[in-house]
Amino acid sequence: MTQAPTPTADTVRRLVRSLLGESAEPDVRPVTEGTEPATWWVGARCVLRLAPDREAAVRQRRELRLRELVRPYVSVAVPTSVAHGEWAPGLTYTLDAKVPGESGEDHDVSALGEADLAALLTGVREVPVGQAETLGVPRAAPRSLETLREAAERAARRLAEADEFDAARPERLTRAATVQLAAQPGAAVLVHHGLAGEHLVVGADGRVRGVLGWTDAVLGDPAEDIAGLALSVGSPAAVRAATLAGYGARPCLRGLWLARCDTLVQLVAALSGRSAASASGPLPVPLPVSLLRTRLRRAWEPILLERVTELREDGMDDSAAGGRDGGTGGGAPA
Repeated sequence: MTQAPTPTADTVRRLVRSLLGESAEPDVRPVTEGTEPATWWVGARCVLRLAPDREAAVRQRRELRLRELVRPYVSVAVPTSVAHGEWAPGLTYTLDAKVPGESGEDHDVSALGEADLAALLTGVREVPVGQAETLGVPRAAPRSLETLREAAERAARRLAEADEFDAARPERLTRAATVQLAAQPGAAVLVHHGLAGEHLVVGADGRVRGVLGWTDAVLGDPAEDIAGLALSVGSPAAVRAATLAGYGARPCLRGLWLARCDTLVQLVAALSGRSAASASGPLPVPLPVSLLRTRLRRAWEPILLERVTELREDGMDDSAAGGRDGGTGGGAPA
């Protein structure tokens, strides 16, 4: 197999000059420092993303088509490609216009921002599954919450020994609850599958201005996107947004517990120097322990009725409580 070339600042400058003209002197710098950065700032208005291997190139080509499909259904900005092609044989690039705003990891989302997230969830759900499948968007089976619960219990015990977490907190997620919160048949929709803070573009006013990172989108369990939001904006805000989007208690609570279990497993893995999976699949790069601790805190923020009651199975799908101080009720039902 031919070794893929390593992208460098000179590689990026040559590529940008070929797109913008030989007289261009672009200021290029990696978005994230690393040995082989694949995403670069180009001046103040563009972002260049280089596929590092052929599998990533396939996903990037699919993403370009998917963004055009999604755009009419969502009210927030989806990146627009200024130019795209190959930067090396078989390896693609896209030069995207920068979406104005800052990373969701750095700004809190306001009440209006929660409404933006609700509109996003609604719009993504309305994208025709058949059209997305025609573009090559893969289907992903719902994850087993019981398997994740068992891993999270082990992780919670290890974190408790390290004084990082209260091991008793996951006790509300019982084996019976995982059955009750199983994904419902026929519920597959388009799922962004990466609604982490770095993919949310938030304005200084707390409004959500755009959503990046559509490469890993799948047709699958909508609770995964609710889980991603719990890691990004906290469980109460995520559940409120999902409720505004029309999701009932079952997918809201399933997303909540996917996120909570994920944060435990991920933090233990990071503290022990191993890789782990996220609410939306394997983590592409190791995340700082400090960020994983922040995500754990966000995911484990209590939601209003969780403190005082438990939801029962009867009517669970129709239960949709709101409120700025807590969102849909309950932890997992016993």
